[in-house]
Amino acid sequence: MKRIVFLLVVILGCFGTAFPANAPSAETSSAPVRAGEDTSPETIEFSADRMSGSTGDRSDYTRLSGNARIATDTLEITADVIELSGTDFRYITASGNVSGIHHGEQLEFSCGTMEYDRTLKQTVFSDSVHLIDKENSVTADAGRIEYREDTGTALMQLNIKLVQNDSVCTAAFAVYRKNQQMLELSGNPRVERGTDTFRAQEIQLNLKTDAITLDGRVSGSITDSGDKNAGGNK
Repeated sequence: MKRIVFLLVVILGCFGTAFPANAPSAETSSAPVRAGEDTSPETIEFSADRMSGSTGDRSDYTRLSGNARIATDTLEITADVIELSGTDFRYITASGNVSGIHHGEQLEFSCGTMEYDRTLKQTVFSDSVHLIDKENSVTADAGRIEYREDTGTALMQLNIKLVQNDSVCTAAFAVYRKNQQMLELSGNPRVERGTDTFRAQEIQLNLKTDAITLDGRVSGSITDSGDKNAGGNK
């Protein structure tokens, strides 16, 4: 677990007060916040209109509100409110007009609320989630998405719509395996490719090869090219 030590504070048009871990509060000037173990330091920068917080032997808490922003070496988040809590500020919670970029995973996101576990490297996005996988040109909308960095897996729920090129996928539940470019759909799943439509109880789609597997109550429609001369006819 990376240790956060607040060195200097946010400037909000004037000097403010920081809440360092394992140290009393003190007035300082604007600068990045250092975080991490000696062998793996992490820099955290933050800003907001207002800041409050507390520290303790077992738990720390900081609340940023009003145009809140936090940035680490790999993650940027902006929101109406951002809270850091838990031992060594393990948890980051953002709410209200949340948006951000995860540079390490090449993801962009927006949602109503998000929770990030710095130890497990897991994020839960909720409330009108919009996620963009820039590396693979995939966009996803859902009511809730849980993303696990160790496996590159996104678990999606509620009113899912995932789009890549001309493939439009909808379902109630989905598992998107980013590294393998595999998509598993269930809960009234449907895949549309141009004028072609596929339905089944479960659908598996390879986004690299466009290979599709349908399982259970399969149905759909396929439109031919309309080329009467196909197949070598003259």
